[in-house]
Amino acid sequence: MADTKRIALVTGANKGIGLEIARQLAQTGILVILGARDAARGAAAAEALAADGLAVQSLRIDLNDHPSLATAAKAIEAEHGRLDILVNNAGIVDAADGPPTVASPEAARRIMDTNFIGTLAVTQAMLPLLRKSAAGRIVNLSSALGSLSQNADPTSPYYSARLMGYNASKAALNMLTVQLSEELRGTPLVINSVSPGYVKTDLTGHQGFLTVEEGAQLPVKYALLGDDAVSGRFVEASGESAW
Repeated sequence: MADTKRIALVTGANKGIGLEIARQLAQTGILVILGARDAARGAAAAEALAADGLAVQSLRIDLNDHPSLATAAKAIEAEHGRLDILVNNAGIVDAADGPPTVASPEAARRIMDTNFIGTLAVTQAMLPLLRKSAAGRIVNLSSALGSLSQNADPTSPYYSARLMGYNASKAALNMLTVQLSEELRGTPLVINSVSPGYVKTDLTGHQGFLTVEEGAQLPVKYALLGDDAVSGRFVEASGESAW
């Protein structure tokens, strides 16, 4: 029997904002697949959500293991036949990152490989399934740090946050949003970059202004956009962001 529930995949969903996005999506009645690099951690996170009565599954999704992405797509297709929502949440930081004069090129490469190349790879792997949805939605978890305008604006609160690898990876992710949105123009697929804000997670060393519950709200909103959805935007809680 075909699935009647909408099907969502959230990458990096075993903890932090990814886990909370999965929770909030599942609370709306969506069946959510928790993608996690560590299969055991993903299964444990899914078990915890299922204990609350939520419809969830887990699946190994390693953005740096591209063959695993094809395997994951085949598993989703075999069980569900399609994918309605993809939330590209998985990402990393690196202690050796920093301003351009001192950032480790190796660290920048590691960050770019996961945050941009890995996200591109998982998106490509899932696109055939998203094309089978009546209204596919892709949400890229970006950051104000990926805004060239804010990086160049001395009045921006993010002006002094010079992380060559991380900022560049989010700027590249925004380019994926822009180009894919244009490529998919005229189809039911909608893709947007969403900056959740400065959220207290492991990624930020639990610094920040927002709880994971607050930080997940905007990505969830864009994952659930209706028929009047606009594609190709870069948004944060205060409104549209400058690229």
